[in-house]
Amino acid sequence: MGIDPGSVITGYGIIESDGARSFHLTHGHIRVKGDSFPERLGHIHAALGDIINEWQPQEVAIEQVFLSNNPMSALKLGQARGAAITAAISRQLTVAEYAPRLVKKVVTGSGAADKKQVQIMVRALLQIIPEVQVDAADGLAIAICHAHSRKAPGGTVLPQRKRTRGRGLRL
Repeated sequence: MGIDPGSVITGYGIIESDGARSFHLTHGHIRVKGDSFPERLGHIHAALGDIINEWQPQEVAIEQVFLSNNPMSALKLGQARGAAITAAISRQLTVAEYAPRLVKKVVTGSGAADKKQVQIMVRALLQIIPEVQVDAADGLAIAICHAHSRKAPGGTVLPQRKRTRGRGLRL
């Protein structure tokens, strides 16, 4: 499962992968609700928890915080990431983190790709016909990046797991 955290919209994508090929299972975005910021963080945590409970991913990957010109935006993004990470960790899932430039490079071939290029490549790689909302496309891109870059702590490549449901490894 890949998560693109945001304090307004959080995107997610779930794929199956054998490390070489990836297959789309689901994707979507959470429009964060709540009057106060703590309520919004609670909504991210609860909504992602429901998705994790429904789809039962084996692993979660999330985008690292990028440097921002606006310190308040960076703080809010960091807190949204925390809510997303705790939703996964509280369900005993491992969480990998990837820099935005690495995600773009793995998916498009360029770390400087724009959001539209990421959307196009995600749709092509996963053979998705309809448009994919931008935050959901980012979530799928993070899942693809993780599937093709999986490493254990210390940098060793994780062993390939047995296939689930006949098409690939569930991430």
